[in-house]
Amino acid sequence: MVGGTGVIDRVDWPVTRVEFAVLISGITSMGMEILAGRIIAPSYGSSIFTWGSIIGVFLAALSLGYWLGGKRASENATTGRLAWLLVASAAYVAVILYLRQGILLIGLNLDIPARYAPLIPVTVLFGPPTYFLGFISPYGAELSRKVDVGEASGHVYALGTIGSIAGAFATTFYLVPTYSIDVVGLAFGFLLLLSALVVAHDAVSWRSGLKAVGVSVLLISAGVTTPAFSYVSGEVVHQEQTQYQRITVAEEGDVRTMYSNGHPQSTMDMSDPKRYVHSYTRYFLMPWLMTDEPGQIDRVLVIGGGGFTGSRQIAWRTNATVDAVEIDPGVIRNARKYFNLTDTERLNVINAPGRRYLRETNRTYDLIILDAFKKDQMPFQLTTEEFFRLASDRLSEHGFLYVNGIGTLDGQSSQMYRAQVRTLERVYPQVYVFPVTYGENVVTNIQLIAAKDPDRVSQSTLAEHNRRRNVDINLSEEITHYETDVETGDVPVLRDDHAPVDQLTSPLIGRRLDVEQHEATG
Repeated sequence: MVGGTGVIDRVDWPVTRVEFAVLISGITSMGMEILAGRIIAPSYGSSIFTWGSIIGVFLAALSLGYWLGGKRASENATTGRLAWLLVASAAYVAVILYLRQGILLIGLNLDIPARYAPLIPVTVLFGPPTYFLGFISPYGAELSRKVDVGEASGHVYALGTIGSIAGAFATTFYLVPTYSIDVVGLAFGFLLLLSALVVAHDAVSWRSGLKAVGVSVLLISAGVTTPAFSYVSGEVVHQEQTQYQRITVAEEGDVRTMYSNGHPQSTMDMSDPKRYVHSYTRYFLMPWLMTDEPGQIDRVLVIGGGGFTGSRQIAWRTNATVDAVEIDPGVIRNARKYFNLTDTERLNVINAPGRRYLRETNRTYDLIILDAFKKDQMPFQLTTEEFFRLASDRLSEHGFLYVNGIGTLDGQSSQMYRAQVRTLERVYPQVYVFPVTYGENVVTNIQLIAAKDPDRVSQSTLAEHNRRRNVDINLSEEITHYETDVETGDVPVLRDDHAPVDQLTSPLIGRRLDVEQHEATG
């Protein structure tokens, strides 16, 4: 698309061709910013550090493009150059789609503080195309029919902003919940190519057309080629983008796993559903050994679904009725289809946000299990003192709040679980800690059980109850993981107005979670 100078004529559209390019640049720049969150989250989490990096890099790249584009517009602004900026941006979208997995690893492998790690892949992946798109508005103002400079600038930047609003809403509420990252990226790439064609279609040489075709082939190839790096283990059975996350169901032999944004959430042995594949869910039955009477736990609430394996283990192995609350209807739908989830007399599946459900329900529970975390991603609203008090209000007199935490037993990566312990101690008389695995600097599930009963249950009492009571599995090994004297003086109490969860979990970014597997059924 070589050539073409000055202002191009209006066609029978409500905007000129140049204005159309400005509008499309706004749509794609903001759309790619929303899409960046989906691309970065599986490796770096969706913390404030991730989103701060995305917003900061996009603003910096756009500002640099605005500045240089404004300086060069009077001499360099032509429809041909405008078209090539759009083509260059489209070509880089193909780079994002094809190389993103390798580039995502860069920040994880560099020796820098974890909170700054997302800046590296965000800059490499999204800095260049956003910089190119920053030229579009000043070039558009220069090529505008408006005589007054102020009017031309205001008109162009208003169009760009309208495009950004449309891109943000369309990507957030339709594209990302409906389509895969590759499909959305392809849509933006071809939208940029379409805009380039509209701008300079009357000045297209055969060489320019050939190059545009080459970019189209590059986009299609990037969209249909599976990246070499994968977070999923086993054969992929199903993939789906929901309004909250990217769900992947994969299978190795008889073992099926549901992944959320690349992180394993639930695992089930389809040939033996009652088998505990991962050991941490065995601890869900520990509260049955802490009660004064064996049948004291009658009604259980589980916040967080996944494949609902933990909820079903409780319903299968005890006489309790279980209400399982999951915020994402896509998770429930996939659990029903691929993990044989069904509602029964003692298992009720509820689609709702966990905290809102607790606030609105009038039910009282003997045990509330909080299992809504994804490795280094923790919804802060489920970690605060106010939430723990709300849970306490929904518990019976001798009820328990069970929290599936994650971290190391000491060092920086232990800060989050220790802050949870300190916060729980503000509400509950007794807090028990059970790490699932031991090892130097090992990231593991750490089970926290907060009890309303002021009398502490000793390790020996748990062992005695384990011998005498029938909870369907032997928890003798799990009882040996009973921890005391957790240091909490150097970590904050988490509150709704100040819960630095992202800061406390940042040392976990890129760390491998040691998920211990259990082979026996009982």
